[in-house]
Amino acid sequence: MNLEQIQDFITNHPYLWSALVLALIALAVNEALRTVKGQKPIPANEAVRLMNTEDAIVVDTRSAADFKKSHILNAKHVPMAGIEERAKEISKNTDRTIICYCGIGNVAPQAAAKLRKLGYTRAYALKGGINAWQGDGMPVTSK
Repeated sequence: MNLEQIQDFITNHPYLWSALVLALIALAVNEALRTVKGQKPIPANEAVRLMNTEDAIVVDTRSAADFKKSHILNAKHVPMAGIEERAKEISKNTDRTIICYCGIGNVAPQAAAKLRKLGYTRAYALKGGINAWQGDGMPVTSK
């Protein structure tokens, strides 16, 4: 595709072009806000750093059956459905670093957001969940 074809497309399809531009702007603004608010999921290597340097608490938000199959070492099992009610079980200290994870990384950001609303300022989500964790060669346990 050359520049002339792109210009023809823009000229002949102004609504499609406008929709594309608006979608890209919305995506950029959303990502910027997530980064500023600390909502951007953290990769496994950053999670390990926080576990080692800040003694981060790791929270598994999956079902009990999934937790029993495998989980990150020393993770606390607090299903997403009860995260708000059981927040004090995770930590009474709202300044403590907390890393939430799920199966594929779609639920943990919601759990971290709920914890932040409760005052836990350092609640993060693990990017890609336990699947990405294992994909990066990180250890899990079933004990």
